[in-house]
Amino acid sequence: MSETRPSRLTRPETVTAIGILIVAGAFLVPALELKPISALLPVAMLIGLIVLSLALLFKDQRKAALGENARPMMKVPSRVASAFLLIIGYVVATDLIGFYLATTITIPLVAYAFGYRSVPGLLAATAIVVGAIYLIFDFAMAQQFPAGIVWGR
Repeated sequence: MSETRPSRLTRPETVTAIGILIVAGAFLVPALELKPISALLPVAMLIGLIVLSLALLFKDQRKAALGENARPMMKVPSRVASAFLLIIGYVVATDLIGFYLATTITIPLVAYAFGYRSVPGLLAATAIVVGAIYLIFDFAMAQQFPAGIVWGR
């Protein structure tokens, strides 16, 4: 009897990397059609995602070639599911209450969902991220983020 090896393409990290490559590549096409100043951040982030997912893909395939068993992707599926629900909530909240307020609420919630419990740390991280986004994009580059339906601008 011969032992069949699972496909190298069905390893969890490989599937994740390929999924990210496909989604980031699909979003990159319309992002490149934006005005240059508006395209700067999304294009940079999408290219970063593509580079990181390629690194993950190569790393996992090297492990597969060496015969290492694939590790499960999620040790706590409920934590990952809650983060996805928070991201969906963030998208809806951004449309309703605006980018800055939605981001201020979502950053500590996602960090908390993934196990970070230091309240001062959560407050500092939120202030730094939201403040940096404001200073770089709203103040320095004069780019406005969605204000939301509630505040209506």
